[in-house]
Amino acid sequence: MGEHAVDKYNLTEGGILGKLLLVALPIMGSQFMQMAYNLIDMFWLGKVGSDAVASSGAAGMYMWLSFGFMAIGMMGASIGVSQSLGGKDTPAALGFSQNALLIAIVLGLLYGLVMLFFSRELAGFFNFKEANVAADAAAYLKIVALSIPATFVSSVIVGTFNASGNSRPPFIITAIGLGANVILDPVFILVLGMGVKGAAIATVIAQLIGCIGLIIAIAWSRGRPFERYSLRTLRIEKEKILLMLKWSIPIGLESLLFCFLTMLTSRIEASFGADAMAAGKVGSQIESLSWLIGGGFGAALVSFIGQNYGAKKWDRIHRGVRVSACAMAAWGLLITALLFFAGGTLFSFFLNEPKLVVLGTRYLRIFALAQLVINLEAVAAGAFKGTGRTVIPSAISIISNVIRPVLALFLSRTSLGLTGVWIAVVATTNMRGIWICLWYLFSKKEKQTEVSQ
Repeated sequence: MGEHAVDKYNLTEGGILGKLLLVALPIMGSQFMQMAYNLIDMFWLGKVGSDAVASSGAAGMYMWLSFGFMAIGMMGASIGVSQSLGGKDTPAALGFSQNALLIAIVLGLLYGLVMLFFSRELAGFFNFKEANVAADAAAYLKIVALSIPATFVSSVIVGTFNASGNSRPPFIITAIGLGANVILDPVFILVLGMGVKGAAIATVIAQLIGCIGLIIAIAWSRGRPFERYSLRTLRIEKEKILLMLKWSIPIGLESLLFCFLTMLTSRIEASFGADAMAAGKVGSQIESLSWLIGGGFGAALVSFIGQNYGAKKWDRIHRGVRVSACAMAAWGLLITALLFFAGGTLFSFFLNEPKLVVLGTRYLRIFALAQLVINLEAVAAGAFKGTGRTVIPSAISIISNVIRPVLALFLSRTSLGLTGVWIAVVATTNMRGIWICLWYLFSKKEKQTEVSQ
């Protein structure tokens, strides 16, 4: 990068809120557009029927499960690149990114092959009563498997850009991919009459467009983090790979278990029928307006803290966390009010069947009670991850999430029924978030003393 670009994206100098927003806003935009991918699918599939929504929702759980493996390369790049750039060691930053890309390629190929060859068994996990729902879910998985390696590669490039302080190129390229999805979804789903399979094909094309765009950006764009970026210049560095695995495996394991335990909860949810699954899936996509934005700010905080950690600017780290907490608390309260008072209106935009609107409104009012904690948790977890302390938030998350399906099963067998499943999710979400936030507050002074010695 040129000197001007280095100064512009250097997160160790300048106003804290301005630098955080410089990174956070494009990431939030990218996260919002990622949510939009799913919402667009839900919108057009909703025109086909609730069975189609349930099928894509079930298949989408395995896309979510892939994030656990994807996080190993992405978080390794995010932490390694940001800390190295903060310490003014550009060659080390390049080495972290390229070795993370190698990890992503291997894991992406393996995961894609599993989805391709075991699609029927994976769809059968949910034990749907409706045979057509399971068949459509299996077809979706088999098609989308073709884009999995590309999404893994994309995640590392995005993590590298974010860590460098320049999150704008991924945002622009995500917007291009979303545009392709907007155009292709109605064509494949309705015009060509392909339903769930059409949604999968549109997703694959959009993801491949995004991956190609990101490869071009990191190799040739004006704001690229490194002058030269190519696997031909890759030096396999065992030490860097092991360090990235140390950082990212706890995060990946957390994501894998979170998704798997959520799938168990979804299976309990699915026992109430396809309507329950469809209401929960659409409701979760609407709710993701909150946690994707919070997660985007948390990702920006990882880059901000990583660079300042490498530069040993401890006071700036703590001020960055305080600013982030205030911003995300305001956002969480806003979304709480929106979901509680206007959830039914939002839900009816995607599924307008009266019985589903009733279920969706109930879902969103229950989940409104977790939004403040979810957003503050994103800040505390980002603070831990930016310094490479990934075990603490991951361990807390795993313990809390293990409780979820057990509590959901218990409450589902009471008079609460389906509502009990959703209450269990909110209760364990709040427990996890409060625990992580309190741990960060209690450990902050101890860690500050340790790193100052």
